[in-house]
Amino acid sequence: MWRKARFVMAGACAAAGVCVVPTAAGPATAAAVQATAVTAKTVTAKTVTAGAEATTAKAATAGAAATTAKAATPATARKKGTPYCARYKCIALTFDDGPWPYTPALLDTLKKHKAKATFFLLGRKVANRPELTRRIHEEGHDIGNHTWNHPSLTTLSDGEVFEEVSSTSNIINKTIGRMPDYMRPPNGATNSRVASLMSDLGLPQILWTGSTLDWQARDTKVIAKRTLKLAKRNGVILLHDIVPETVKAMPGVLTALEKQHYKFVTLTTLLQGRTLRPGEVYPPRGR
Repeated sequence: MWRKARFVMAGACAAAGVCVVPTAAGPATAAAVQATAVTAKTVTAKTVTAGAEATTAKAATAGAAATTAKAATPATARKKGTPYCARYKCIALTFDDGPWPYTPALLDTLKKHKAKATFFLLGRKVANRPELTRRIHEEGHDIGNHTWNHPSLTTLSDGEVFEEVSSTSNIINKTIGRMPDYMRPPNGATNSRVASLMSDLGLPQILWTGSTLDWQARDTKVIAKRTLKLAKRNGVILLHDIVPETVKAMPGVLTALEKQHYKFVTLTTLLQGRTLRPGEVYPPRGR
């Protein structure tokens, strides 16, 4: 708020540092008094002008700062509040059934392209390759639960389902120091009973928007072609790091998708801003 400066003679006199007191002096004295008064007026005017200029400069600076802050705030808020995949063209590449001897080569490729992925690991393989499991985690990839032995869960009893999934979560936790946030039912085999059991275990079920069927193809060119065809924004692509042809196809696939401006992200990043319910199937079937 602007402040109005009020000036009175006494204040001006004080600001000028000169006070004029009328006396009954002669002509010379009167002239001196008059000169002193003129000096006082001049000093007062200068003081008033300087004060006004300082006040104006201060107000202008404050106004400019306020305008700048006001203009910057919305952009900053958008940058901080908008999920990454709402700003960029994301895709989640997911690899099942590892860790396996081909996994290190895949990790090297992902690192070269600054790509992140999600690995759904088998419990027995985590137990056999703890160091490789830790490398996956330490390089910033998501690790999910893919059961201990890869059975179709719909064919098992409740107790067997619990054992397959809980034992895998426990070995992952023992190996990397945290429980997995997601599970993927082998072969995508799930139903309402399995969903209820996963709800009890606190795990959402992750399926896919497209499967390359790389385990059947076993051909680098075919796998690359299928992956590129299935690619879409916010897609979840199913691959296997136990298939050597898949690992060999990835350098070309990543390069091609980069040219289409895709960002390779973990499932967690893809879901940023959304929390899946335990037992929920994502992406929903039919997508």
